[in-house]
Amino acid sequence: MTFATRITRLPHAYDPDQGADALSAAPWATADVARLIGGAGGCSPYLKTLVEKEGAWLETALDGPEAALLSEHVALRGTAADVLPSRLRQAKRRVALLTGLADLAGVWPLETVTQALTDFADLSVHLALRATIGAEIKRGKLPGQTEADAEQAGGMVALAMGKMGAGELNYSSDVDLICLFDETRFDPDDYHDARASLVRATRKMCAMLSDLTGEGYVFRTDLRLRPDPSVTPVCLAMEAAERYYESLGRTWERAAYIKARACAGDIKAGERFLKTLTPFVWRKHLDFAAIQDAHDMVQRIRDHKGLGGAITLPGHNMKLGRGGIREIEFFTQTRQIIAGGRDPDLRVRGTVPGLAVLADKGWVPQDVAQTLTDHYRAHREVEHRVQMLRDAQTHDLPQSEDGFDRLAAFMGTDRAALQRTLRDRLEEVHTLTEGFFGGDTGRDGGAQVPDELTHSEIVSRWRTYPALRSARGSGIFERLQPEILGRLAKTSHPMDALGAFDGFLSGLPAGVQVFSLFEANPQLIDLLIDIVGVSPELARYLSRNASVFDAVIGGDFFADWPGQDALRAALADLLAREGDYENKLNTARRWGKEWHFRIGVHLLRGLIGAEEAGAQYADLADATLGALAPEVQAEFAHKHGPCPGRGAVVVGMGSLGSRRLHSQSDLDLIVIYDPGDAEMSEGRRPLPTRPYYARLTQALITAVTAPMAEGRIYEIDMRLRPSGNQGPVATSLTAFQSYQQSDAWVWEHLALTRARCVAGPGGLMRDMTQVQADVLAMPRERDTVLREVAVMRSRIAAAKGEGNPWDAKLGQGRLQDIELVAQAAAVLAGQKLGTVPDALAHGAACGWLSDAEAEVLTEAYRLCWSLQIGSRLISETTITPERDTSAASEFLCRITGTASIDALKDKLEARTTHAAKVITAVLPDVTEKD
Repeated sequence: MTFATRITRLPHAYDPDQGADALSAAPWATADVARLIGGAGGCSPYLKTLVEKEGAWLETALDGPEAALLSEHVALRGTAADVLPSRLRQAKRRVALLTGLADLAGVWPLETVTQALTDFADLSVHLALRATIGAEIKRGKLPGQTEADAEQAGGMVALAMGKMGAGELNYSSDVDLICLFDETRFDPDDYHDARASLVRATRKMCAMLSDLTGEGYVFRTDLRLRPDPSVTPVCLAMEAAERYYESLGRTWERAAYIKARACAGDIKAGERFLKTLTPFVWRKHLDFAAIQDAHDMVQRIRDHKGLGGAITLPGHNMKLGRGGIREIEFFTQTRQIIAGGRDPDLRVRGTVPGLAVLADKGWVPQDVAQTLTDHYRAHREVEHRVQMLRDAQTHDLPQSEDGFDRLAAFMGTDRAALQRTLRDRLEEVHTLTEGFFGGDTGRDGGAQVPDELTHSEIVSRWRTYPALRSARGSGIFERLQPEILGRLAKTSHPMDALGAFDGFLSGLPAGVQVFSLFEANPQLIDLLIDIVGVSPELARYLSRNASVFDAVIGGDFFADWPGQDALRAALADLLAREGDYENKLNTARRWGKEWHFRIGVHLLRGLIGAEEAGAQYADLADATLGALAPEVQAEFAHKHGPCPGRGAVVVGMGSLGSRRLHSQSDLDLIVIYDPGDAEMSEGRRPLPTRPYYARLTQALITAVTAPMAEGRIYEIDMRLRPSGNQGPVATSLTAFQSYQQSDAWVWEHLALTRARCVAGPGGLMRDMTQVQADVLAMPRERDTVLREVAVMRSRIAAAKGEGNPWDAKLGQGRLQDIELVAQAAAVLAGQKLGTVPDALAHGAACGWLSDAEAEVLTEAYRLCWSLQIGSRLISETTITPERDTSAASEFLCRITGTASIDALKDKLEARTTHAAKVITAVLPDVTEKD
C-alpha cells in the first residue's frame, strides 16, 4: 500500500458544523484528508495551514516520504547563509507536515516519526552553527580558525540533551542543547577572544532557530541544562564543564547525560568530552541512592507545577502529571543509573530501548517493561495529537468535552473510549513506577521486637557512628531500623546477632549508599545478618567493602558456578574496557572481591560444600592471574618492549597448584621464562632478558599485592622458586630444568608435585608441564625419599609444636602432615599430585601404603579441610568454639557433618590421632642431629 493510499484511510475528523465534502477543494486531497485538516470545525487548523503553504511539495512527496526528506536535507546543506533562516523555516513546515500525516496514517511507527524530527533538528542546529561560526571566522573574530573550520564549528560542539539526544523529539518539542568548545584548539592568549566569539555565535544560532518571524520558527532552543546556567556563558570550555561535573554535578545532571549526544559542530570533540564524563554518569558501584534523588525530583516538579493529587483527565499533563511520560522516563533512567556503571549494555539513550535492555538483564520484570513500553508509546501518541492541533508546546489534555471530542476524532475513536483508555493507562503507570520510587511498602520488620533489643545500650549508640552522621544517611536508617531489629529478633540468638550487626555498622565509614541498597533490596538485610552472625570478623570486612553486596543484586549471584574459563573471559572483557592501567588494577580488585564474597556466601548458606568451595577459590585465582598477567605484560612493554623470546608462564605451587584454597589463602607462585635466542628486549628502554623477566615478575607481584583504592587482590609467596629467597624471582626454563634434575633437594621435588601452570603462552605452558613430568619420572630410591620426608616431618613438628587442638592445619595427623605424605606418594609414583586423595591412592597403588591406610588418611584430610575452610571463613586466626549455640558453631558443625561442637572435637581428635599413627608407621624412625 503506498503512502498516498494510506493517507486516504485517516480517521474521520470531528466536524459538527460542516458537510463531509465542504473542505475538499485541494485537488490532491480526498474528503477524509480534508475533514482531518478542516478549518474552524476541523481537528487541526495548523495542519491545514501547512497544507496551504506546502501542498504542491507534499503532492510530490506522498509516494516517497523517506526520499523526500532525504532530498530536503541535501538541499539544505547547500543553502547559502543569507537565506538559511528562511529556508530552514520552509523545511520545518515540510518535515512537520509529512511526519504528521505519516504518523496519523500509521505509515510510520512512533520511533520513525520521532527520529525523523530529531534528524531534522540535528541538521538545523549544525547548519545554524556552521553559518554563525563561519560569519565569526570571516570577520576575523575567532582566532586561528579558517573558513574550512566552520564545518566543525571552530571546535565547538552542541550536545543534544533530553528527547533530542535520545532521538525522541515530539511534534512540537523545543530542543535542549549544551554548547561547549574545545579550548585546546586555541592558544592560551587567545582564549578569551575565542570564548567571546563562540558565545556570540551560539546566541545567533539560537536566534536563527527560535525567532518567530512571518514564516514561523524552526525550533525553540533551550540552553539552560548547562552547568550553573544563571552565571555561566551560553558556550563553555570543556575543561570548565568537566571540573563542574566532577565537583558539583548532581543526580539529575547524571540522568540528563544518559541521553546526551554530540549532534552538531565538532562531533569528535563532543564524543571525547562525553567519554570523560563516564565516571560521573556511570558510578562503579550500584547506586541505589539515585532512587531517592529521582523520587525527590519528581515530587519537586509536581509541587512546582501544581500537578500533585489524584488523576483528573481535563487539563491533565501527559508529560509531567501523575502516571505520565516523565514517570516512565525517570523509572527507566534511574534503573540505568543504578546499574549502568557495572553493565555498559544498560547505557542506551532511548526510553523504549532502555526498558528492553533492563528487562533482558533482569533489572525490570519482562511484563512490567512491556507494559510501560506500551503505555509510553500510547502516551507519546496522545502528546503528538495534542500538539498537532495548533503547533502548541503543550502536554495538557483538553479542558472541555468539545476538546475531548476533537482529540478523540483525531485519534480515530470516541470521547468515552479515549477517556477510559487514558485513565487506565495513567493509573497503571503510576502504580508501577510509584512503588519503585519509594511508595508505601508496608514494611514493619515482620516480628515483635523485644525491649532488650530496642532499648539496648548497643542501639542507643548507633547515632554516634560515622555512617549515621549525615542527615540523609540517618534519615534512611531511621526508616530501616524497625525492619532490621525485627529481623534480628527472628534469629535464634537475637542479642548475639545484634552485637554482630553492631560490628558491621560501627565500621561502616558512610551510610547513604549502603542504606539505600538495603532499602531497595530488603533481602540483603537477612543475608547480612546471616553473615555477621557467623563471623564478626567478616562483618568488619563487609564494613570496609560493602560494595561486594552489588554482586548479590546482579541477578546471577546464586546461579551455578560458571567455571574458570568463563571467569577469565569476563574479567578480561572488563579490563579491556578500561584505558588506564591503574583503573584496570582497581577493576580487577573489585571484581575479585565480589566473586570471593560469592563463594563465601554460597559456602555459608550450604549451597556448596568444602570441596567445591576450595576448587572455586582456586578457579578465581587462576582467572585473576590469567586475565591480569597479559595486562601487566602490555603495560611493561610500553617502556621495555614485548617479552623477548617465548615469554613467561606463571606457575601455581602449594595449595593453588593443587586447586585447594580457602578465603584467607595467599598464592605460592614461581615464574618460568624462555628467552629463546634473544639477549635483549626491543623497546624504548631495552633490557637484557634476565633483568627483563625479573622486573616483569616484580611488576606482576605489585599488580596483585599493592594496596590500592580497592585494596589488594592476594598476598604472593615466591619462596618455592629454585634456591628460595636467594634465587632470582624468575627462572629460565633451561635453568629450571637443569636445577630440578641435578641440584634440587627432595623437598623441592615434593613441592614440584603440586606445580600447575596458570597463566602464560600455551606452548610454553606445555613445555613447562613436560619438564615437570620428566623430573617426577626420574628413578629414585624409595628409602632415601622416605627418610628425607621423615626428617622434614620431624623438623616441622619441632618448629611448629603440636598446635591448637582446633587447628586443622598444624599438628601430626592434620592437613600439613597428610599433604606431606601425599606429596611423597606422588614422588614415589612418579606423577603430579592432583588431589590429595588421588595421590594417597597412588601411594597405595605403588605398594607404599595399604588401601586401609590411604582411606584413614583421606578421611582425616577431608575432615580437617572442611574445618579449615570453614574456620578461615569465620576468622583469620584459629578459632576456639566456646559453645554449641553460637551461629559460628552451628556453621562448623554443618560443614563438617557433626551434630555438636563436642562431637566435632571428638571426631577431629580421633581421626587425626589415627592418621598420625599411620604416618608414623609408614615413615622410617629418624633422629634429627645437628
